[in-house]
Amino acid sequence: MDLNTLWFILIIVLFSGFFVLEGFDYGVGTLLPFVAKTDTERRVVLNTIGPHWDANEVWLLTAGGAIFAAFPNWYATLFSGFYLALFFILLALIIRGVAIDFRSKNDNPTWRKTWDILFFIGSLLPSVLFGVAVSNFMTGVPIDANMEYAGNFFTLLTPFTLLGGVAFLLVLTFHGLLFLGLKNGVASIEERIKANGTKLGIAMLVVTVAWVVYAAFTTNLLTNGVIPIIAVALAAVLLIAAVLLQHKAVAGKAFICSCLAIVMVVITAFSSMFPNVMISTTSPDYSLTIYTASSSPYTLKIMTIVALTAVPVVLAYLAWSYWVFRKRVTERELHY
Repeated sequence: MDLNTLWFILIIVLFSGFFVLEGFDYGVGTLLPFVAKTDTERRVVLNTIGPHWDANEVWLLTAGGAIFAAFPNWYATLFSGFYLALFFILLALIIRGVAIDFRSKNDNPTWRKTWDILFFIGSLLPSVLFGVAVSNFMTGVPIDANMEYAGNFFTLLTPFTLLGGVAFLLVLTFHGLLFLGLKNGVASIEERIKANGTKLGIAMLVVTVAWVVYAAFTTNLLTNGVIPIIAVALAAVLLIAAVLLQHKAVAGKAFICSCLAIVMVVITAFSSMFPNVMISTTSPDYSLTIYTASSSPYTLKIMTIVALTAVPVVLAYLAWSYWVFRKRVTERELHY
């Protein structure tokens, strides 16, 4: 395995970590209006992700930084072509972060309701837009001979990519519901989670299956080796298992299945376009590959040394932080 392939795999790992960890944050935010009816209940919901949400977002920054350093041409084409979509994501993330910190600093009901709405929007919008972006990775976008994106914002919005946005929204929302079931310690919230969990899970399965079937006809999902086929099959099995386990109130195992399913979805998306990092619909010759988009071998070598040194430390700290805040959240200890 050469360093180009290694860094492609490492970027898959980073995006997997982001969607697994930040994914339940988005899901919890999307569920806020539906599972929490009183101000105290909303504070409980916010506190389930309070110690983790900002650290979870670092995975996205790290993934973007890895693309910039390892595959600068990919970074340039991606961030220029997807500029408006990424701007909306950034704006949503800023609003969301401010909402978490500001909503409980004033007792005025209008103040808190406004920030709750913004927190909901700031959680829902990125879930949809990331689904649209991943779907565009799989189908390809118009790229010219100069490695420049030749479309506009609306070029990214096709029936397949919009369906991908809805599928990601439902997957991450269900993922958030499972996390909330593990961390919430309030009976009224737990009742709403149980009442809506199976319905949400079934809706997720229906839309996700439709997206996968659509992908089979519009992407390289079934023609780019066995890895994407195995990954999508495992994702399907794990999502079904998560729904069944949630229905049987086996929250811990359901959440583990959901985490693994999201990892399989990310592997499916990236492996279906390998060795490309961005597929050109203008001409196959204009597609960016792990070789045409990469940095120099020396840069990749230095980055590999740094990554192998730093990543274990970061993972150890992450595991420690989740262990420290492992208890369920109740009305007695609310910081947000």
